[in-house]
Amino acid sequence: MTLRFIDSNVFLHAFLVPRRALTEDEQFVKDEAKKIVKRVEEGEEVVTSAVHLSEVVNIVESGLGLQKSLWFLAWIVMCGNIKVCPVSLRDFEAAFPLARDNDVSVNDALAYSFMISEGVREIYSFDKHFDNFEDVKRLPNLPTTIGEKRTKA
Repeated sequence: MTLRFIDSNVFLHAFLVPRRALTEDEQFVKDEAKKIVKRVEEGEEVVTSAVHLSEVVNIVESGLGLQKSLWFLAWIVMCGNIKVCPVSLRDFEAAFPLARDNDVSVNDALAYSFMISEGVREIYSFDKHFDNFEDVKRLPNLPTTIGEKRTKA
């Protein structure tokens, strides 16, 4: 099986509780995120970074409270199939030119950098900025209408 990087937005879409009714596109993304998390729960091996993990923990704490964020962190720690790469200042230094040259955030560049160093060529993410990297594939494949206004025929 192919090892994939898992971006923070997958966990966030899967776990956060919306405060309003979701659009059709938003519900589609949420459902896809839940499917990915289910595969991870069932043992699919993935890799992420401490920065991406921290993003999720902080946002879950803000949206759902401390106990839910601690539960999430405990789940990640106990999951033997989620590798969490440590992040150093050197990693940020290496990510800076990648971010600048590919018009992506530093955290996206960090993810890309870890993917390359781990030999990973696929990423679970709903962030279309990963499409700026030609040598990685972003999953899931979303319909082209996601994130764009639909026109009526």
